[in-house]
Amino acid sequence: MTEDGFVVTDVDGIILEMNKSYCDFLGTTKEEAIGQYIGKFIKNTKMPEIAATGKKEVDEIHEFANKEKIQGDDFLLVTRAPVKRNGKVIAAVAQVKFRFHTIKLAEKLRAQDQELKYYKNELRRLGEDKFSDDRIVGISEEFKRTKKLAEKASKNNLPVLVTGETGTGKEVFANYIHYSSERKDKPLVSINCAAIPHELLESELFGYEEGAFTGAKKGGKKGKFQLANGGTIFLDEIGDMPMHMQAKLLRVLQENEVEKIGGDKPIPIDVRVISATNQDLKKLVEEKKFREDLYYRLDVINVNIPPLRQRPEDIGLFIEKTLEELNRKHKTNTNVSPKAMELLKGHSWPGNVRELKNVIESAYALRENEMIGIKQLSSDIITSGKRISGNLKGNDLDIIINQFEKEIILDYLVKNDYNISKTAKELGIHRTTLYNKFKKLNIEICKEIKGE
Repeated sequence: MTEDGFVVTDVDGIILEMNKSYCDFLGTTKEEAIGQYIGKFIKNTKMPEIAATGKKEVDEIHEFANKEKIQGDDFLLVTRAPVKRNGKVIAAVAQVKFRFHTIKLAEKLRAQDQELKYYKNELRRLGEDKFSDDRIVGISEEFKRTKKLAEKASKNNLPVLVTGETGTGKEVFANYIHYSSERKDKPLVSINCAAIPHELLESELFGYEEGAFTGAKKGGKKGKFQLANGGTIFLDEIGDMPMHMQAKLLRVLQENEVEKIGGDKPIPIDVRVISATNQDLKKLVEEKKFREDLYYRLDVINVNIPPLRQRPEDIGLFIEKTLEELNRKHKTNTNVSPKAMELLKGHSWPGNVRELKNVIESAYALRENEMIGIKQLSSDIITSGKRISGNLKGNDLDIIINQFEKEIILDYLVKNDYNISKTAKELGIHRTTLYNKFKKLNIEICKEIKGE
């Protein structure tokens, strides 16, 4: 039952009906109130006046006579209206909002509003933290130019195409552009065009009406474009979008409206489009695998992220940033040894930033102390270390690998207090093999050898 009070009187102010909320407020019962003059309960009542004038009053503040208070209230919020039949007023009705109920509701709504603002601000803060300026790491000139272009892209609403090899951080740049733009308080909705089955892509992007197809959700479903309204949609792996969907996407970009599957009314949208691909879209256009008109619609601003091998000066920075995050998360103080860092900087990183992060996280998990050394790195990282000195000859590479192997053995010897048996066991080799390596690598044991 509503908490509002209701009362109906005839044209003379005699109560014909009064609900329980109003009766409780006035300290009476329905049986006692009906048939009584309304002025008995509200001395300065206006009900007869409403019946006489035939005029309606909406949300009027009604103060009690002689500064009286009822249930602690000194006023009511009242809406009054005449009841007519054949053009003649036959009664008057009033809806009463009690002050303490109104205040309680206002306080509840205010608390909910404050909570909503808090979570919106927190969500925005988390988004800004996750994709803030310091997440875009690089000191090379190539990277600086790319970042500058992304900053310019964030200042307008034109479509952006982010290109680059796998693992270069295309999604990070897309997020950076969104959270640096005026749309940062609005949704950022992402969809991977390669990960969604072709037959489901249309419903994911544009939504569907109830009953549009077998298994359609009751009430229908909003598509990604509707969910991103006012904000940004990120179309990852756009080069994998099937041709029939490219035509539908082109229409959405041209008309700024979507039409749900099974729907017959276009829905206006205001969405900024950022796309990304690791493919050569121009080549796909030439091969008739990507629409030329859609390509020009998407590639208004092209942000190309250079691969990591073209900016080796950024490698150390990425390593430091990744370790900084791991140390903060796990409350550690792990670093990379100079030799391991040299190897990491010499690797070609075909998987780019994604591969580098994976290698550092793996080495961090395998470390035995607060220092990541050579033995925590994979063999392909070690062998590709020859790039640190350019194209080395075979003999030079043997020297480098032998030096790394020597350092690994020495690390294990120190760790095991020069216990030969334990060191050989942890290295997974026989003691005789270990002694042979001592001779080959010119390792001399100066301390008293234990475990003989």
